[in-house]
Amino acid sequence: MSDQQPSESAKRAFGTQLKELRLDSNLTGVEFARLCGWHKTKVSKIEHGTQRPTESDIRLWATTCNAEGLISELIAANREIEQMWTDYKRLHRSGMKKLQFQAMELYAQSKIIRVYESLFVPGFLQTMEYAEAQFSIHAKLHGLPLADIEDAARNRMARKRFLGTGAPIFAFLLEASALSNNTGGPRVMNGQLTYLEEIMSLPYVSIGIIPQGRTRSLYPGEGFYLFDEKLLKQEFWSGAFQTARPDNIAYFMRVFTALREQAVFGSAAREEIEAARGRLQGT
Repeated sequence: MSDQQPSESAKRAFGTQLKELRLDSNLTGVEFARLCGWHKTKVSKIEHGTQRPTESDIRLWATTCNAEGLISELIAANREIEQMWTDYKRLHRSGMKKLQFQAMELYAQSKIIRVYESLFVPGFLQTMEYAEAQFSIHAKLHGLPLADIEDAARNRMARKRFLGTGAPIFAFLLEASALSNNTGGPRVMNGQLTYLEEIMSLPYVSIGIIPQGRTRSLYPGEGFYLFDEKLLKQEFWSGAFQTARPDNIAYFMRVFTALREQAVFGSAAREEIEAARGRLQGT
């Protein structure tokens, strides 16, 4: 997980959209600021995504550009950008334990969940011991109570009730490196890899592994969850990102398809798991 915030690019894109409206009206930034009664730097900051426009700003912007018909669309887009990014300080107000239950309704309502991970085993596929090790790292990084680790891991196990039921169907893609990142030590990793092999036999669960050393048609990237073709979620070191924008969803659907074409399944995937086991035993 990197420390970049994807919502920043959305802010810049929204600012560019507003700039294009201004340019279509044949107004310079100085002229536009004068008509709005603003300082000229405000226009520049909004267009570069460094200042968030208020809803009143957006209404005035559209009206000044004779684009009143776009007001509702622009306000809706601006509201979604505000909801895209949640830093971990805000995310963890309810604590690690309760956080594990927040998406249960989303899981239950989804028909197919697509998951890509490049760094670690996804939560749905984790053993209790692996989850505890991961929560331990997370708690120390964010200064969270170590006493909550066991309960948080146990609560994460509750999501496994969806596996193998067909409600939803699961499609997992993992980089082989995610199987070799030593989380919790050799014993924990050995148990985790064995559990992965067991899960692969469940109905309505597909697990693909992208082998190390394979010639890439698409490079590895940040992990993500796609819920049907409606919602995207990603986690980063400093927070969580989500979006329901159709253009973003379509982009990540293409990414998932491209990554899937590089993956192996079935017996070949089991061989990758055993290869990861061998690498860990050699460390």
